[in-house]
Amino acid sequence: MSRSLDDLRPEVRPMVDGFLLDCATEGIQYIVTCTTRTLEDQAALYAQGRTTPGKIVTNAKPGQSAHNFGLAIDIVPIANGKPDWDGSHPIWQRLGALGQARGLQWLGAPDSRFKEQAHFQHPNWKALAGVL
Repeated sequence: MSRSLDDLRPEVRPMVDGFLLDCATEGIQYIVTCTTRTLEDQAALYAQGRTTPGKIVTNAKPGQSAHNFGLAIDIVPIANGKPDWDGSHPIWQRLGALGQARGLQWLGAPDSRFKEQAHFQHPNWKALAGVL
């Protein structure tokens, strides 16, 4: 699993760079928690809460996540001096709006089927990855 922005594909990198610049401009501190993920990493995350202990954190099997193709980023904002992992702080809505303004699809949006507050991806990632 990578946290490096350099592992993102060029189709999404300018969107992500603009998004993170907008966050910094607004004084929003954040931690990049994931950019790319191997198929093995994805399998382990998918197993969590199903066949291994923990909470279900993804519905994407290996090869079904934009992270597997370098077309997504997960970030968590810092609120009141610590990461807000549960997504309850109002800063999440601003973060989501900034990402969407840069053309990213936010899986924390009200219309998302499976809420992943931290997840932002290229809106056409499946076509770019060839997994239509």
